Amino acid sequence: MRILHFVDGFEAGGKERQLIELLKYTRAGNYAATELVLMSPEIGYPEVLKLGVKIHYLLRSRKKDPLIFPRLYRLCLDMRPDIIHTWDSMTSFYAIPVARLLGLGLVNGMIRDAPQHLAPLSRLWTRSKLTFPFSDVVVANSRAGLLAYNAPPAKSICISNGFDWNRLLNLADPAGVRNTFGITTPRVVGMVASFSDLKDYDTFVIAAQMVLEHRSDVTFIAVGDGKHLERCKSLVAPPHRERVRFLGWQEGIHSIINMMEIGALATYTEGISNSILEYMAMGKPVVATEGGGTREIVTDGETGFLVPRGDAGEFARRVDELLCDPAKGAELGARGRARVQSLFSIEAMGNQFMRVYERVAKIRERANGARA
Repeated sequence: MRILHFVDGFEAGGKERQLIELLKYTRAGNYAATELVLMSPEIGYPEVLKLGVKIHYLLRSRKKDPLIFPRLYRLCLDMRPDIIHTWDSMTSFYAIPVARLLGLGLVNGMIRDAPQHLAPLSRLWTRSKLTFPFSDVVVANSRAGLLAYNAPPAKSICISNGFDWNRLLNLADPAGVRNTFGITTPRVVGMVASFSDLKDYDTFVIAAQMVLEHRSDVTFIAVGDGKHLERCKSLVAPPHRERVRFLGWQEGIHSIINMMEIGALATYTEGISNSILEYMAMGKPVVATEGGGTREIVTDGETGFLVPRGDAGEFARRVDELLCDPAKGAELGARGRARVQSLFSIEAMGNQFMRVYERVAKIRERANGARA
């Protein structure tokens, strides 16, 4: 079976991480011949270049470039994939006519979040309505995402992200990581996320300062980059600037998480968060905002705490509760690690995708046979 993965870009994000783990799985087991098509030259995860996967670049001259259609068509004529697997809404839109003209299977993976309200006629609402009817399968990484987009139940499949435990090999010494970033407090609370419209760093920064009003033994770190970074820095009052640190985008993220005591995530919408999976895999208790697929990972009171969106006071209270009771934090962290081991393995994720591809191949075989 030949699979063509079609991605708008390859920045450092959740869908890209899930795709990398899937590529590792399929190549390690020789389950499918895979190639990758990108519409942007930027590579946020350089490790994808080391996987031995052939990469094609269909670069756009503008955001909506109609020339992508014939270029993708010619590429598919040369490669002859059985299935095109898209990973965002724009690639799903481009892939539909090509897949239908050539009789290829189409796995639509555009659902990566779970908005509370998907406004009619919005960009994502429109693209979902245009692409779902022509897709063989609609895949999301959370059940909440499928519900939010009102994906057709007969086509809907939830495949959660899988965690590769090999990523935890060769972690740097925590003391050395602290020295690198000049962290002198014995406790560290961190949030790993981009400074994008979907992430609520305001709540994290405000909650951090609430905790720092009565504690001097903790440093809060924000790991990531994006358009709201400078604005969020401005939210920190001068007395707290030594204890609320912005590290920017970093390699070796697992070594940074390893020195943290608590993993935090405040968002406006979320599918399945790779950051939360990483916190839990490394035995860190989680404090996260409710909504989207986060409840599908975090069990409130058992592997961490869930707080209402935008409630900085409750976020601060839960963080402080864990800082005051390290034994409780360790217990929640151990349960979280066990949950990732049992439910979110790369093998489970890979097996599910292979079953999806087999299902789509059969659908196309029947459809093409009937058309012939």
